[in-house]
Formats: sequence, C-alpha cells, structure tokens
Amino acid sequence: MPAAPWIKSYPPGVRWDADLATMPVSQILEQSVAKWPNNPALDFMNKRISYRDLSDLSNRAAKGFQKLGVRPGVHVGLYLPNTPHYVIAFFGVMKAGGTVVNYSPLDAEKVLEHKVDDSETDILVTLDLKALYPQMGRLLGTTRLKTLVVGNVAEMTPAPTAMRDHMLKNDEIAAVPNDNRHVTFELLLKNDGKYAEHAIADLRESVAVLQYTGGTTGLPKGAMLTHANLSCATAQYVETTHTQPQLLDEGRERILAVLPPFHIYALTVNMLMGLRIGAELILHTRFDAAAVVKDICEKKVTVFPGVPTMYVAIINYPGVENLDLSSIKWCASGGAPLPLEVQKRFQDISGCRLAEGWGMTETSPTGTFTPLKGAVKPGSCGIPIPGITIKFADVDDPSRYVGLGEKGEICIGGPNIMKGYWKRADATKETMTKDGFLRTGDVGYMDEDGYVFIVDRTKDMLLCGGFNVYPRIIEEAIYQHSGIEEVIVIGIHDDYRGQSPKAFVKLKAHSSAITLDQMKDFLKDKLGKHEMISAMEIRDALPRTAVGKLSKKELYDEEVRRRRAQDRTS
Repeated sequence: MPAAPWIKSYPPGVRWDADLATMPVSQILEQSVAKWPNNPALDFMNKRISYRDLSDLSNRAAKGFQKLGVRPGVHVGLYLPNTPHYVIAFFGVMKAGGTVVNYSPLDAEKVLEHKVDDSETDILVTLDLKALYPQMGRLLGTTRLKTLVVGNVAEMTPAPTAMRDHMLKNDEIAAVPNDNRHVTFELLLKNDGKYAEHAIADLRESVAVLQYTGGTTGLPKGAMLTHANLSCATAQYVETTHTQPQLLDEGRERILAVLPPFHIYALTVNMLMGLRIGAELILHTRFDAAAVVKDICEKKVTVFPGVPTMYVAIINYPGVENLDLSSIKWCASGGAPLPLEVQKRFQDISGCRLAEGWGMTETSPTGTFTPLKGAVKPGSCGIPIPGITIKFADVDDPSRYVGLGEKGEICIGGPNIMKGYWKRADATKETMTKDGFLRTGDVGYMDEDGYVFIVDRTKDMLLCGGFNVYPRIIEEAIYQHSGIEEVIVIGIHDDYRGQSPKAFVKLKAHSSAITLDQMKDFLKDKLGKHEMISAMEIRDALPRTAVGKLSKKELYDEEVRRRRAQDRTS
C-alpha cells in the first residue's frame, strides 16, 4: 500500500504531521481559563458557569478528593449523567492526581460489580436520583466500594429549591443515608480549593481514565487511556478544524452536549475538545428530540456531535423541515455506521454537511474524519486523522497486510492508542500486531484517495452457505425503503446454509405495515441472492446501548432463547 495516500485528501490548513502537543489533562481546562476566564463554559438548564468558576469548583473538588485519600494511583468512579457534577468531578480527580473510572448508568448490576472490583474503585461520585443511587448504594459493603460522594441535580440549576421541590413531587429522589460512608457533593466542595499538586513524570505512562469497553460476550475490559492519549486525541480533533478559512472560532462556539459523558466519544469530543477551544457546553441529561431541536434554534448551537439514532430522531421530528437549524456549522456522527439516507436527509434540513467519523474506546477515540469540503464519498467514514496511520491486515492471515482496495482488518497506529488493557496483558498482546498496531476487529478497505470504507466487524460477518455476508450492506439497502426508520440485521441459524440474515425494523410514524415478501421484492435489485434476508420482524423500538446506538447483542440473545425453546418442543 502506498505510504499515506490520505494526505492528498487533506483540506488546506490541516496537516497530517502537525505538532500534537500533549499535556496533563487538567491543563486543557486551565489553558482556556487563562484565555477566556469570563466566558461561559457550561449551560445547564439555563444556569451558566464561567471558565473561571469551573476552574474554582474543580480546585475545590480536588482538595475535597484529597481529603478522602485521592492521590496518584487511586481510582475514582464517576456514575453520572450530563450535569456540571461530571465536569467538576472529572477535573477535580485529575488535579488531585487520581484516575477516573467511567461507569454507565445503564450497566447491569453484575457489570457494575465487576467494574468496581476490577478497577479497584474505592470512591465513587453519583447523584441522589432513583435511576442512579440505589444501584451503587447496594454495592457499598458488598464490593470494595467504601465511599459514595452524592450530589443532587437541583444544586446546579438556577433555582435549586424550586427544582428540588419539583423533583420531589415527581418522586425521582432516592433516600441517601447520613453516615460516614456518604459525603455530599456540597461538602466535597466546601474548602478553599488549595489542593496539593502532583507532577506527572511521564504523560505516556500515567493513566488518566480507565474506560471500560465490552464486546458481544464476556465482562468488559478497562482500556488504560493516558494523559498523553487524551490530550493528543483532543489536539487531533482540533487540528481537523484548522481549515482555510478556520472552521471553528475559538472562544465563540456552542456545543450541544447530549451524548453521555461516560462514553469516550462524548468525553473527548464534547468535553475535552469543547473546553480546549473555549466553547460553551450546553448540557442535556438525556436525548430528547424536541429539547434538542429547541436548543439548536433558540441558543444557536454551532457544534453538534451525535450518533446515528439521534439524527434519525431529528429528521423524523414533526415540522423540523420548517425550523431554522442553520446555526450548526460542524456536526459529526460516530459510534456506529451512518446510513446514507439519514445523512442526506439531515444535510438537506440543516444545510450542514454531516460528517461521519470512526474510532474506538482503545483509540481515545480518534481514528478517521471526513473533511467538510470537497468530494463526498458515500459510505466512507473518512480519512485517517492527523498523526494516525491505518493499515489493513489479511483477515485469514493477520501477519500480512493487504493493498489499497483490498478488504482487511483495520489496524491503527498513533499517539492516541491506549497503553493497554488494565490487568489484561494477555488481551493487550492479542489485540496488537507485531509492529505495534492495534487490531480493531473492523473489516474495511481504503481507496486510492485514502478514504476508509468499513464493511463490518470480523465477529459480525455471517457465513451463509459458504459465502461471506456483511450485515452492514443489507442494512444500507433496507434503509433505502421510504417506510423504514431504523434497522438491525443479525445472523440466525439456518439448517441448510448455516446462517441466514434476519432483519429487525422500526417503521416510520404513519408508515404502512410491510410484509417479508414485500421487503424481499424491494431488495431484489439491491442485494445478491446470498445476501437476501430470510426473516423480518417489525418492532416498536430496537435495543440500544448506553450511548443510544443500535445494539445487536439483545437480539442475538433472543434468537438463542427462541431456538432452544423450539428444540425442547420438537
């Protein structure tokens, strides 16, 4: 494969060999505080917190954490939605010298238990909401978890008393014991903010965040993301905006932060990149299409990173075509493949190119980006981001790389690649090539201009009668049907072919029902015979992961249970 064919596709002003400065993660905030102390950093339910105040709050959190024993080597869990508590606690832990462990509020209790013990989390921050506190409260005493720092949403709103009364009326507040195992967030911050600073000897070795990543089977593994990894990834994203003219205006942007901060995409793109460029982060605790559209229109949001399901909801929001979304000048989709029909429709409505990118937890999560100007390559997730090299390993013989245009497993190298998996040297070794590249498990190819096209994951490839079948291709074809809002394709057992594809679909509102035969007729000129679906189910909703992207795991589990039940009755 020619060396770096993607460089010729870079927009003017963006350099692949740019100087990607690394720094302690806390310095990302402090540099912006020095430049824009009075600018708003956060907007939560219309309460705005300036960069200076955010720095002061994180200093006080740092001292509060140090009183609880946080220092280098100590891991602090964050079990929080998109509220100021997350940002304050995150930078408080960084300044105290500790390591953040992100926890998903949608994790099963068994997974939470595993993460607490595996990550060696003794202190964890959460909120007194019934959707959060009880799960962690039950782990006090049954795991190594010793202290819970508990905040409340109301304390970060413009009218704390009125908001808390409203929440109490709606029965959302959990009862939290008043004992020595519980510390209020208010008490954590009740100090002068003069914390003990800890110098970081090696940014490439010091772990800033333990970010757990799962698969279709097994318990999740903790990716060790260092200060160098995260600060470099932030610099990589910023470099892609250095177009001529400049894409983002530092100190003036407004980012709609809807993606949950415990996810690596939101952590790096929304929070770290947003604060690095002096943007105002407009925080939403959950995705609601009406609230999102309202804020884009009224608060003139300029940056909106999302996942495909969010864009699907927006383009199907009643009357959206009559609203003014023109303030958006940078929007990106990550976390899952972006259907072409969704991409086109959102671009028509907003007037902003919806750029697809690709990355992984293990890559912090930079990988590829799509230039916002120039030729459109339908189905591509873009070109390697500055500082990154991508190769393609033969699926059958990973020791051999394939050439341009040939399908292979995507292997990625760069300063953003994780240090390894926490306490899993075996898994780390297994996922790395002999020349130090990360094996991603994604199958794709690169064209002559350096654009990457992802076909599917190696573990998601179906073997149908001896043919390789990729669900992504089938999903793209089904999305072209005017009545389909969302689709997931999985492989089900087939006595004759081994596997055959089955589609689970959600119809658009007011769309007529579609039969399997009608869908097959629609697909007959879009798919090969070996790719044709053998079954279809219409669902009111499709399963999603914690960050809102469509999830296949639950559907595979359902099919396994269904087949077992059939075997018992036959």
